[in-house]
Amino acid sequence: MLKGIPSIISPELMKTLMEMGHGDEIVLADGNFPSATCARRLIRCDGHGVPELLEAIMQFLPLDTYVEHPVSLMEVVPGDPYEPTIWNQYESIIGSTISVEYLDRFAFYERAKEAFAIVATSEKELYANIILKKGVI
Repeated sequence: MLKGIPSIISPELMKTLMEMGHGDEIVLADGNFPSATCARRLIRCDGHGVPELLEAIMQFLPLDTYVEHPVSLMEVVPGDPYEPTIWNQYESIIGSTISVEYLDRFAFYERAKEAFAIVATSEKELYANIILKKGVI
């Protein structure tokens, strides 16, 4: 055990965050996301939701300030009437000044396949997937 590290961050996740370099991306995936199919490195975080994990990670992970959109979300599929309320939680955690891009479902999958790692959660809200691009300290 170490002081100040939230218990939701496993040793494997902390190691992954530390190994990531500037411009590397990590995906926090909801329970419906094909994490195992897409992941080069898969980290399980079963029993937890994305907002609590995002809040813990943001204590350690600087976002990339050299790109237009250091955060990416999966946009709602056209014709789907669902309105994700979880995005408001993300904004309150990462800040309203951070520019977010919205990727269509299949573009998000392709981007996730190139990510440094995917963290699979048990998040039940739809369209809760988020990609974070690591910056510099």
